[in-house]
This record gives sequence, structure tokens and C-alpha cells, in this order.
Amino acid sequence: MKKILIQLDTDPQPSSFDRVVAVDAGVDELFSYGGVIADGIEPLVHGAMFTRGPDDLKNTALFIGGSDVAAGEAVLEQVRKTFFGPMRVSVMMDSNGSNTTAAAAVKAAAKHLDLAQTEALVLGGTGPVGLRAAQILASQGASVHVASRSRERAEQACKTIAGHVEGAKLTPCSFEADEAAEKHHAVQLVIAAGAAGVQFLDEKGWQSAGSLKVAIDLNAVPPVGLQGIEVTDKAVERAGVICYGAIGVGGTKMKVHRAAIGRLFESNSQVLDTAAIYEIAMSLG
Repeated sequence: MKKILIQLDTDPQPSSFDRVVAVDAGVDELFSYGGVIADGIEPLVHGAMFTRGPDDLKNTALFIGGSDVAAGEAVLEQVRKTFFGPMRVSVMMDSNGSNTTAAAAVKAAAKHLDLAQTEALVLGGTGPVGLRAAQILASQGASVHVASRSRERAEQACKTIAGHVEGAKLTPCSFEADEAAEKHHAVQLVIAAGAAGVQFLDEKGWQSAGSLKVAIDLNAVPPVGLQGIEVTDKAVERAGVICYGAIGVGGTKMKVHRAAIGRLFESNSQVLDTAAIYEIAMSLG
């Protein structure tokens, strides 16, 4: 029986990037829908659920994408509400590449650090990738400073993460008030996950942190978030700090994305959210 992936994209035009990855992951048939909203999702989900018997539903899966992560989360919530009993299919949410990128970044950090003993600073911590990177770090026992231009937004992000991670050790801070710049002097890990073209620290700034061991910059658009890190850096040592750039993390992100698509077809009960996608990342060689 053919493996069918149904792409539910919240943007008007379904992502060509996600379509290519799906094909490379071995999907037999790809059905793509754009402009998907949570309130209108039920007929599409029913179409996936009721066309095959329970034993064959593992061959149908849903992928939620698009540039609006909040909209993607809302679609995922509505999809899960539509399932009942054995009538369900596996579903993956990766709007804006947020979950796979965050998982790849934390996996890179885990190669060099014991996360349970790590104090981390996530710059752009209220954005799509930063929020999820902070969530994953907290789930691994790290103490995480979540930085935003708005302290109020940072506080809300910490509340959101605490709702997913019991016992999370989180500190909100405002980069505009130089709180984050001050915090970075005491951390072992910095992840810059801000918007394209936003530079958080110059080269002297992040290199002056004597405790810093790993720096990860996820911005591929000049200027990068951490000046002096090249987008192609992959475990490159600079001033005694192990550095990763966006492309250096990107190869792992692609492996995680493809592996997660493959996992969807192992059963009809997979829900691949932030935590589940990180588990997949860590299972890869």
C-alpha cells in the first residue's frame, strides 16, 4: 500500500521546501493544501481517517507546515481533537522548520556539553526556533535564560515552556535592557535564534565570556546573530569556543526532518511535536 503524506500548509502556497523533503524521505504520494486554518481542517482530516481501514492507517500521515508557527500549533491542536479511538493517523508539526531546527541545534550542543549541568542563553528566545530550543534545553535539565527585546514576551515564553516541561529552570531577560548581554558572561552555551539580519553580539562581545564553551548562530542572513561565526561553521573552534553556523546545523536539521517523515509511517499514532522530534534527532548517528 502506498505511503500518502497530506501536507497542510497555513500559507496560501504550500512550501516547496517541505514538498522536496517529503519526496526525499520516501513518500509515495504527496497531497498539498495551502491556506489551511484550524476551523476548516476537519474535512481534510476525515478524508485521511476514513479512506483506509484501521490496520492500514499507518500508511497515511499529516504534515503541518507554513511560516506562521502559532497557526500551525492551532491546526495541530484541532487535528488531535478530530481523532477518536483507533481512527487516527500520524501527524508532524514543523511550521517554519521550528522543531527540526531547534532539535538540530540542541543536538549539536549536546555533543560538547552535559546539558543537565549547562547554563544556557537563548537569544531570540521568543521566536519560533528560539522558544523551542529553550524548551528542549529545559527538558534536558539545563538552566535557560530566555532573552527577548521585550521582557514581557520573555516572561510569557517562560510560562509557555513551563507548561510543557515540569521543573523547568528558566529566567526571562530583556536584551534591550542589556540583561541578556550581562547574563552571557556566566553561561556555557549561547544559541542565537533571532530574526534574519539581527545581530545580538559583536565578536568581542561573545568571545569575552570566559565561561562560554559552545556558540550556535542560526541566522544565515547577513549580518549573522553572533559576529565572527561563519554560516558554514560546524564544530569550528574560535577563540576557544566551539562554534556552529546556520549551514553547519542545517545538515543535521535535514536529516532530522527526513527521519521524522519516515517515523510517521511506522504506526498511525505518532504525534511528532517538539519533544518527539528532539528524541528522533538524538536517535540519529
